[in-house]
Amino acid sequence: MLLDTHSCYRAFAARDARFDGRFFTGVTSTGVYCRPVCPAKVPKPENCRFFPSAAAAEAAGFRPCLVCRPECAPGEAPSEAGGRLADAAAGLIAEGGLDEAGLGAICVRLGVSERHLRRVFRERFGVTPVAYAQTRRLLLAKALLADTRLSVTDVAFASGFSSLRRFNALFRNRYRLAPSQLRRPGADSALADAVPVVELGYRPPYDWDGLRAFLAARAVDGVEEAGDGAYRRTLRLWRNGAPHAGWLAVSPAAGKNALRVAVAPALLPVLPAVLARVSHLFDLSCDPWAVAAGLSGLADGQEGVRLPGTAEGFETTVRAILGQQVTVAGARTLAGRFAAAFGAPLSTPFAGLTTLFPDPATVAALSVEAIATLGVIASRARAILALAEAVRDGRLTLAPTADLAASLDTLRALPGVGEWTAQYVAMRALGWPDAFPHGDGGLKKALGETDPKRILRTAEAWRPWRAYAVMHLWRTLSGAPK
Repeated sequence: MLLDTHSCYRAFAARDARFDGRFFTGVTSTGVYCRPVCPAKVPKPENCRFFPSAAAAEAAGFRPCLVCRPECAPGEAPSEAGGRLADAAAGLIAEGGLDEAGLGAICVRLGVSERHLRRVFRERFGVTPVAYAQTRRLLLAKALLADTRLSVTDVAFASGFSSLRRFNALFRNRYRLAPSQLRRPGADSALADAVPVVELGYRPPYDWDGLRAFLAARAVDGVEEAGDGAYRRTLRLWRNGAPHAGWLAVSPAAGKNALRVAVAPALLPVLPAVLARVSHLFDLSCDPWAVAAGLSGLADGQEGVRLPGTAEGFETTVRAILGQQVTVAGARTLAGRFAAAFGAPLSTPFAGLTTLFPDPATVAALSVEAIATLGVIASRARAILALAEAVRDGRLTLAPTADLAASLDTLRALPGVGEWTAQYVAMRALGWPDAFPHGDGGLKKALGETDPKRILRTAEAWRPWRAYAVMHLWRTLSGAPK
């Protein structure tokens, strides 16, 4: 993002929430850096410096504002192909990839040299990948210290630090405070002391009710539930070869442009990855006004519509295959049977959450006959097995950090996976904002058009936000597709 000083200052002075997370303001007279929505007194223009990321501001010597709390700012959406490599690296860092395997492993996964990645990363974020990761760890720790009752030791390790001593030293050096000085009385009193609650910001407007309803209609029984104004699910993540399984619950933060994320204690060792999954699932990086401006009036009055992501790409892809040519309700029934038959039991405080969705290795070991007993036709059972083998063997990655073209090519090569399924997976699991399942029956009905080629021509006006156009068009129907 190229920062124009005059434009940034105007947005900062206006406290325009649409720019929240797009840049940060370093105030030379105080030594702190702020979000554009900071409620504190606006400093003079000559005392302001503008940075593309929190890490860049901290690299310049500024510390985070205790009023607007930069750690709560929404992230930046990857809207240009030229920045996707740096964004993919940032996504892997957000999930703890740098802490677990180092920069070299990230470069191998992205297929680039360390030198090249450092260059494009600095161009995109203004700092090195290591400095970026360090700032993310510190900001997460700052949020946990302020908003939860976790011990300082638990905060340090949950934030990705491998040493309490290193955490204390870095925190004091960077923020000029001891970690204990950020404690607030009554923090996280809504849940038991052991359950941390973290707030993740978004840019308004935000259609929480619409997104929750979309997820509720597709919730896999035992794995997900979306009632009482909240969304909850089970989740299993791996770190250093060890599984960590638990639950998470997401709900709106009252009076704030943020979501509250409660996380089971068992998921604390992989907390950064959990929060990254939640951010993708609820499309928290979206700039809604930029999207609406590109949809040629399609989003007028509905600018808060978001693109639903996923917390587990393999699960969503299995469900997409099960949902081929059946209703939403039918797909949900099959997915529930699949999870109940092959998933693992999990104890949670929620009656509707009982099961972990089966992982790729478990599914790959099944037979066509075993899957067919659930009422799944043989061709789809074979497609699910081929998918599981590809993910298990590392030939296919179903996450926003994956190479889009390679992932789509691998998906299309699987038996039983056509263009509709590939584009739907690109929308939700790969997080691609320009994905467009042009052969979808719901789109044909919404557009009053039967020719997929003419639908594609119509959709050219919505690039690069065609996936958001799909969501708007599906909302016009009484029953949305899978």
